[in-house]
Amino acid sequence: MFWVQEVSGTGKKPIRCVNDPSPEDIQDLLAQAQERWGKEYTRPNNKDATGQDPIKMASSVPVYNYDTSSVQVLEWSQATITQALDEISQMEDYRDCMTEIDLVIKRTGQSKETRYSLNAVPRKKGATDAINLAWKEAQEKGFDLTRLLDGGDVFKAAA
Repeated sequence: MFWVQEVSGTGKKPIRCVNDPSPEDIQDLLAQAQERWGKEYTRPNNKDATGQDPIKMASSVPVYNYDTSSVQVLEWSQATITQALDEISQMEDYRDCMTEIDLVIKRTGQSKETRYSLNAVPRKKGATDAINLAWKEAQEKGFDLTRLLDGGDVFKAAA
């Protein structure tokens, strides 16, 4: 994933890729972004202005949100979240049941002081049926995570 910004404006958009893009891929993706959104885009500079903002590894997964009682998409690029998920998935108690536990992500601080933590917790009692129903409904409505790659809505096909 990498960000692009409007050449004559302040708008920013994410560009998502399945694999690390080559320089040629990046140029093609910029051209596609310009065609899709009707504006000229460029890659922003990194924080110290010594080059372009780096390409980051990002992940996206469907999750059940208890607050909204619905399936949503969790997308992250923070290495601390990826590392925590990897550690949890290798624990003997969780390695075969990652879809049967709940995960709690907490964010503290702001800007450069932002920190994330992730903990595995037992699933809320009686929640499995609601989670399964929400997932079934999302799938029946056409849920497709790959639509993120072209900026589409993962919950419905383009009209």
